Amino acid sequence: MIKKPEDKIVLIIEDDADIRTFASRVIELEGYVCLQAETHDEAFLLISENNVNLVLLDLRLTEENGWLILAQLKSNTETASIPVIVFTASFGEQQRAYALKMGAADYLIKPLSANMLRDSVARILPLKKK
Repeated sequence: MIKKPEDKIVLIIEDDADIRTFASRVIELEGYVCLQAETHDEAFLLISENNVNLVLLDLRLTEENGWLILAQLKSNTETASIPVIVFTASFGEQQRAYALKMGAADYLIKPLSANMLRDSVARILPLKKK
């Protein structure tokens, strides 16, 4: 897929390939361009090379801490304005409140439904319908 300047780009940072694929398909069907990263380094490389408009971030990555990635995104002047939707298998009101306080735009619990994901992305990053 060739990206156009008006495309809305969503970066999915998730270490589970099945979840990445599911989320990517749901988001792409809505008209967004999807990029995928498994690690911190991959994610920040993609962000530096693309005009990422939204990040979907798993908090429990195998090799890295999603909390650290969220903190780095929100503390860097070049990435602080990028909305981040956190998604995790861990539910706890304190975790949710903390993620939102850190700057997350939304907090979703896995397993994700296509509707839940679609609605959250559309609310935070609406597309102009052609």
